[in-house]
Amino acid sequence: MRHGKKFNHLGRKTAHRSAMLSNMASSLIMHKRINTTVAKAKALRKYIEPILTKSKTDDTNSRRVVFSYLQDKESVSELFNNVAGKIANRPGGYTRIIKTGARLGDNAEMCMMELVDFNELLLSETDAGKAKTRRSRRGGKGKAKNEETPKAAEVKEDSAEAKAEEVKEEAKEEKAEAKAEKKEEAPKAENKEEKKEDKKKED
Repeated sequence: MRHGKKFNHLGRKTAHRSAMLSNMASSLIMHKRINTTVAKAKALRKYIEPILTKSKTDDTNSRRVVFSYLQDKESVSELFNNVAGKIANRPGGYTRIIKTGARLGDNAEMCMMELVDFNELLLSETDAGKAKTRRSRRGGKGKAKNEETPKAAEVKEDSAEAKAEEVKEEAKEEKAEAKAEKKEEAPKAENKEEKKEDKKKED
């Protein structure tokens, strides 16, 4: 009976399966991203995450333990020299599985598996989202007003002066327009008076 045996055999004997997972783990460490089936990716995640956790302590024992799984000097040195520094602050969950559809030949579900801390596009997006988050100002409004920096005060004074100048210019423009309208109205009034006088003379 196989009660409680949850791991996927992947259609292989133990030696073949462990060799395949070791090679896939080395490829993922070296290239930071691999394309495989979802079943293999899920099996690889259980295999590689303890190895990545082990790499956080860089000593002889942990290097020997990791080498016993990977059997590849280059991937071990890459793991301890480059990868371990980036994943140091992450408490697990070092890999991401992104499904990419079905394979043409046998319709197997395919995916892309990658190391989370090496996807620069997604990291930049999350950083931008963090910068845009709003923070509540409860109980801090009075302090913020009282603790204005001298630069902020200077900027406010400059803006107030600029507004006063704009108001003065608008008032000048309005006066000039009013004078122009009066000048236009004066000759019209004179023409009306002349017409009235002419009518009186004719009468």
